[in-house]
Amino acid sequence: MRMRDTAAAELVKLRSLPAAVATVLGTVAVAIALAAGIAGSTRAPLSPEQTVVAIVPFLQIGPILLGVLAVATEYQGGQFRTTLTAAPARVRLLAAKATAYLVTATIASAAAVGGGLATAAVVLAVRDHASDGRSDGWHVAGAVVYPVMIGLLALSLAVLLRSLIPPLVAMLALVLIVSPLVGASTEHARWLPDRAGALLYLEDGDPVLTAGAGALVLLGWIAAAAITAVATFVARDA
Repeated sequence: MRMRDTAAAELVKLRSLPAAVATVLGTVAVAIALAAGIAGSTRAPLSPEQTVVAIVPFLQIGPILLGVLAVATEYQGGQFRTTLTAAPARVRLLAAKATAYLVTATIASAAAVGGGLATAAVVLAVRDHASDGRSDGWHVAGAVVYPVMIGLLALSLAVLLRSLIPPLVAMLALVLIVSPLVGASTEHARWLPDRAGALLYLEDGDPVLTAGAGALVLLGWIAAAAITAVATFVARDA
């Protein structure tokens, strides 16, 4: 089976998974709700772009869940051996799963950010509370790209752990608990994957890392996890 056919099959498989569909729709719905809430309650002048940037820490949960679901559901249902029978080239199979995830997560992230922008713009216009300043368009693009990248790290972890709950809990604990706690106690938290990747969309930046350097740090984490995951997946039975 060619790479294109394998990727297409994985995309259909992911798209037909109810939990994946619910995750995509839920991510967009949460983005719209949060954008409306922030734009409707803020007392300071705010731009739609700034509103969207503020909700990215919540939007990343969707792609993280998608990344885990892209792999873990087949382990949960015992279907991976059947998949390997149909597509025995393991590296190609993982590449196809990653491709299916990237397509789905990019659509979800772009729709969520776009929906958040539109909602914030309408609410702020109705309230006549919009800021004259606008965030750089690169920050909005970063708000789309960052969740997709952090979800790719979750996918690699799911391949390593061969399960649904442990990688999901580990990634959510990292971005929602560990990173904020470490960030409050030491400046070295900037080297954590989510902290470094967040520089893609944050306006304030970092005194040490630029947005590009932060993206490279996150890519380094993803590469290390992916290489380990591929090596482990090729060496074991399933």
